[in-house]
Amino acid sequence: MKPILLPTDSALLQQRFTFGVATAAFQIEGAADQREPCIWDTFCAEPGRIKDGSNGLVACDHVHRWREDLELIASLGVDAYRFSIAWGRVIRADGSVNQQGLAFYIALLNELRARNIKAYVTLYHWDLPQYLQDNGGWLNRDTAYRFADYAEVVSKAFGDRVYSYATLNEPFCSAYLGYEAGIHAPGEQNRQAGRQAAHHLLLAHGLAMPVLRHNCPTALTGIVLNFSPCFAASDSAADRQAAKLADSYHNHWYLQPLLEGSYPDLSGQLASTDLPRTEAGDLAIIAQPLDFLGVNYYTRTVFTAREDGWFSDVKPSITPLTDMGWEIYPQGLTEMLVQLHQRYRLPPIYITENGAAMVDAFQDGKVEDQARLDYYQQHLLATDAAVRAGVDVRGYFAWSLLDNFEWAEGYAKRFGIVYVDYQSQQRTLKASGIALQALWRNRLKK
Repeated sequence: MKPILLPTDSALLQQRFTFGVATAAFQIEGAADQREPCIWDTFCAEPGRIKDGSNGLVACDHVHRWREDLELIASLGVDAYRFSIAWGRVIRADGSVNQQGLAFYIALLNELRARNIKAYVTLYHWDLPQYLQDNGGWLNRDTAYRFADYAEVVSKAFGDRVYSYATLNEPFCSAYLGYEAGIHAPGEQNRQAGRQAAHHLLLAHGLAMPVLRHNCPTALTGIVLNFSPCFAASDSAADRQAAKLADSYHNHWYLQPLLEGSYPDLSGQLASTDLPRTEAGDLAIIAQPLDFLGVNYYTRTVFTAREDGWFSDVKPSITPLTDMGWEIYPQGLTEMLVQLHQRYRLPPIYITENGAAMVDAFQDGKVEDQARLDYYQQHLLATDAAVRAGVDVRGYFAWSLLDNFEWAEGYAKRFGIVYVDYQSQQRTLKASGIALQALWRNRLKK
């Protein structure tokens, strides 16, 4: 196996640059009997929703194996661990606080601190409690205020144990995939619902930010967005316009209100009935100053024009593809970061997720995942190139620490740098993990 190499003068090798691994609560925790049901539990129980018919009731059993997992994280030589809190593990349906759930996270945070590993906490990674969904979920404006209440409970309890708070992870996925495309929980298919959910998610972020700043004044506070550069399927004016429209709809719809207090103007393309209902002052609440912007990047997307003036994505065909069917396009990370840097006054950037699902073979106690190793090599060089182009990138998190429940794909797709045998729950560091471990450990020795 080849090592992962960076230029000797790379900013990524400096001590001030943060390297970490990332996970999400529903994907790894299990212990469903110790929390409230969430929208993904409901979604998993609906036939045909999850490709392998699985669920997240056990997942990686992290709640019971967290000490083992933390030992694994520490062995990698990382500076930080990014993980999310399960809202329903902390706040019960009757509004009371689940002290057992809080105690689990506090024990985890205490152990991270003891090992000098910075805690990057995400408050919401898609697992809305079902009791809130029963009242309308993200289509109900009140959910944004309930999120601020949840942020108050968590940030007060965690105190100064958390280095960084992200309010939301990928509101695009919660809103578009969950309420518009219908392929994620709760599975609605309605354009106006997608725009409305997005607005209430961003409002929730804006309402929670002052709470986090007040309770945790020394913590970095921000949000995590996913970005996919939008390319035209051909050089035709129609396809170029389709790609531009998709970029506004999928990428800037989430970032522009955060940084500039306005949504992209799509009045010529979107019917007025598809636009979100807002109230006076909402966009000022959303546009809170950010200490950082988390950027999740996996691939680019290619678009073609539809006859009705909208856009459609083109299925990737340029090999190699990941096991998700996504094109491996590392230069897109550089291009996208530079484009954002040129368009906006950005806060400091952290690459909060980057990684690849590959077909892993566990043989003789090893997983020789050269394709994933190559993916990390290419994208770390792409990150380095963005820094050299003037983008203020301060950290990089590999997605994911563990193979886990991959949402609508179930357990069929593996993103981990650690292989998980779901029957025995045995963890095995893959070749990609070994290569990253060598990079991170050697950097710390300098």
